[in-house]
Amino acid sequence: QVQLVESGGGLVQPGGSLRLSCAASGTIFSINAMGWFRQAPGKQRELVAAISSTGYTNYADSVKGRFTISRVNAQNTVYLQMSGLKPEDTAVYYCNADKILTPTGGLNDFWGQGTQVTVSS
Repeated sequence: QVQLVESGGGLVQPGGSLRLSCAASGTIFSINAMGWFRQAPGKQRELVAAISSTGYTNYADSVKGRFTISRVNAQNTVYLQMSGLKPEDTAVYYCNADKILTPTGGLNDFWGQGTQVTVSS
């Protein structure tokens, strides 16, 4: 059974840093694009950053220059290094996999359970 498990969230002061991790477990042949989304209270879920299987990256304008997404394909893991955190970055952060290829077929638009990031003094 495939799962996406996030870790690394927590409470941090403005200007601080956090590193989120998302590991895909189970029998997996390959994963297409992976990304991080976030949802703040009362707001819609939004894309934060995404990375293709070949390393092409895309960022929301609000996090460009502060966040860095990376992945290790051999470990089916994606990371989000966040620095210069602001109170408006406070949200639940979700890991997403565009398509996961398994022995039994493809899983589309697969989500993790989310991890809370709170930026506050």
